[in-house]
Amino acid sequence: MRIAAVQIRSSSDTVDNLAKVEHWARKAVETGADLLVFPEATMKAFGTGRLDTCAESIDGPFATRVRELAESLGVIIVLGMFSPADEWKGKRRIYNTALITGPGIHRGYRKIHTYDAFGFMESDTVKPGEETVTFECGDVTVGVAVCFDVRFPEQFKVLAMDGAQVIVLPASWSGGPGKTEQWQLLTAARALDSTSYVVACDQAAPDGEDPGGAPVGVGHSAIIGPTGVPIVTAGTAEEIIYADVDVAHVAEVRDSIPVL
Repeated sequence: MRIAAVQIRSSSDTVDNLAKVEHWARKAVETGADLLVFPEATMKAFGTGRLDTCAESIDGPFATRVRELAESLGVIIVLGMFSPADEWKGKRRIYNTALITGPGIHRGYRKIHTYDAFGFMESDTVKPGEETVTFECGDVTVGVAVCFDVRFPEQFKVLAMDGAQVIVLPASWSGGPGKTEQWQLLTAARALDSTSYVVACDQAAPDGEDPGGAPVGVGHSAIIGPTGVPIVTAGTAEEIIYADVDVAHVAEVRDSIPVL
C-alpha cells in the first residue's frame, strides 16, 4: 500500500479549502497512492474565525464532496474537519473530527485529547471524543489519532493492539521554541511505542515560517517506520510525501521488539 501525506495550508474559506483538497488529491494519486492523509483543520484553519459556524455532520456537503472525490479516485482520504457537538458554558462546542472516506467507508474519528496546554484551552470549544478508531485499507489495518493525541502513547499502543499496522496523525501543530523538535521526537516515539508506521501530516507553515505559539502548523510532516526511523520527511511549505507500507516488516519488528 502506498500512502501520501498531503501537507497543505488551509485558509478561512471552506470552499477554497475543498478546492485545494481536490487539486492536491489528484496530484497524489498520480504516483499510485492508495491512502491520502491531509492535515487537521483542513476544513478551516485554526485562528481564522469561529469553528462552530462551519461545523457540519459527516453527511453534510463538505464531507459528502470529499467522499465523492475519494470514490472517483478510488482512494481513501483522511482529513480534518469539524462536526457539531453540544452546548457548554454558553458556547456551541464542536468535535475535532478526522473524516475517513472512500470506496466502502465513510466515518469519523473524534479527537480524544484536546489541546489544553501552552496557554490554550481547546476544550472550551471542542468536546473530547471517547472512542479509538481503526479501519481497513486493502489488507492493512489503519488507526487514527489527531495532533495532541500524539502526547499520549497509550492511545497508539491501544490502536496497535486493535490490529493497526499504520497510524495516521492529521495535525495543525503549534510553533514556538522547541516545538518542531517535540513534533519530530513525539511522532518517532509513537511509531516505536506501537511498532507501527506513523503518517504524521501537519499543516504547512504560514509563508514557510515558524508561526510562533499559534496552532496553525509548522510543516515537517513525516512517514515513520515501525522502528521509529523516518522514511521520508517534508519541509515547511506545501508538498506531498509518499511511502510504501510493508506489513511483513511490521510483523518482523513486533517479533523482535515485543512491547505490545
